[in-house]
Amino acid sequence: MSAHHDEPFRLHTPDLADLNQKLDRRAFFQRTASGLGALALGSLMGNSAEASPMSEEKLESIRRQVAPKAKRVVYLFMAGGPSQFETFDYKPKLANMLGKGLPDSVRGGQRLTGMSANQANLPIAPSLYKFDQYGKSRAWVSELLPYTAQVVDELCMVKSLFTEQINHDPAITFFQTGHQLPGRPSIGSWVSYGLGSENQNLPAFIVLVSKNASKDQPLYARLWGNGFLPSEHQGVQFRSGKDPVLFLNNPEGYDGTDRGKMLEYLTQLNQVQNESWGDPEVNARISQYEMAFRMQTSVPEVMDTAGEPDEVFELYGSDSRDKGSYAANCLLARKLLEKDVRFVQLYHQGWDHHGSLPKGMVKQCKQVDQATAGLIVDLKRRGMLEDTLVIWGGEFGRTVYSQGKLSAADYGRDHHPRCFTMWMAGAGVKPGFSYGQTDDFSYNIIKDPVHVHDVQATLLHLLGADHEQLVYKYQGRRFRLTDVHGRVVNEILS
Repeated sequence: MSAHHDEPFRLHTPDLADLNQKLDRRAFFQRTASGLGALALGSLMGNSAEASPMSEEKLESIRRQVAPKAKRVVYLFMAGGPSQFETFDYKPKLANMLGKGLPDSVRGGQRLTGMSANQANLPIAPSLYKFDQYGKSRAWVSELLPYTAQVVDELCMVKSLFTEQINHDPAITFFQTGHQLPGRPSIGSWVSYGLGSENQNLPAFIVLVSKNASKDQPLYARLWGNGFLPSEHQGVQFRSGKDPVLFLNNPEGYDGTDRGKMLEYLTQLNQVQNESWGDPEVNARISQYEMAFRMQTSVPEVMDTAGEPDEVFELYGSDSRDKGSYAANCLLARKLLEKDVRFVQLYHQGWDHHGSLPKGMVKQCKQVDQATAGLIVDLKRRGMLEDTLVIWGGEFGRTVYSQGKLSAADYGRDHHPRCFTMWMAGAGVKPGFSYGQTDDFSYNIIKDPVHVHDVQATLLHLLGADHEQLVYKYQGRRFRLTDVHGRVVNEILS
């Protein structure tokens, strides 16, 4: 059995009897008074203030309800909203419409952002880039994505995605947590909570952020936060550099034996607190400390790509040797997936092109194209694509009209939530398949709309979880990733 499937490390916990006997009179009254107060409050509020996780038995029954097709997910999130016009949604009828106004019948009074709402007109900007059909599926792909075009028969295109949010922060938060306002658990945290981990020496949910991307829109740690779920389910960000995980390494002059003893006594104190308060978060913290101890060995191993053959670096592109780049993170994602990390989230910023879009899209597509295709090829040849779900896409699309000044060689595009494209590949989805259709202006969906909650429901379904059954009771309400919405998009499933 491989090392990462070994039994998890457990700290030896000293006897607690002596500590319990030394509790003084003041501590006794503090504990009992608070305990009685909590009981009284719980009685008045029907325990609505408490977080109530599902029992392991209930979670296991949910996992058995849907036969999983995917064991793991890698989500390549293109933060900023990549334009569908320059990537996958080919609109040839726009070629002769440069500068013409968007027809009112197409817009239909839909909301605009404050950045273009005051424009005198909304001039149409056809894409500068050529499209061609590739593969047996004859899918249309832009010339900006030549490597992706070569793996198009592995992709399941969804061209009719829509969201309710028109600005970045709420739109990204909506995709990652199922709600536009912060505070809910992220999708990776729900997966960790519902399905658990297959590797006890690495977190179930790991986050990678490209260092070489344009930082036009910020990313927040709450996008991979655990919300009201136990903290052991939050995403752990792996960084390039000397310390891939912050505060994981021992301080100078402090060895593993010292740390082990410290954790033993810390566990002892935490258990006293847990007995006093009955707070499940205490056990979560104990679990996190133990995981951190194990990660001191597992993280350096998985972060080391020096042993990869030259052919692998050539597959992902020359940037894959630059740690922290998008290409290097794609290679690292494959290594994490090999270690049975359940959910890998990779963020690549820089797609918010309100101006100089042609220049920006050339740069962005060059950074991600080869590595993305390389990841697909690498997973397939290792026999992993059949049980790994790969997702590529952003928080919304872009408008057919130009924001600001328009010329034959330059233009920008505003946010457009009403229709955009994303794709999936691998476990459980139809390869070489296109779903949904937009109008000639890629402004409205005319066939098979897919909501953000539908994507989330489908993802959980492929992992073997029913999105309506995977719930968590918090402050008297049962929450789920898809809120009270969402359907599994069975039409794209293989």
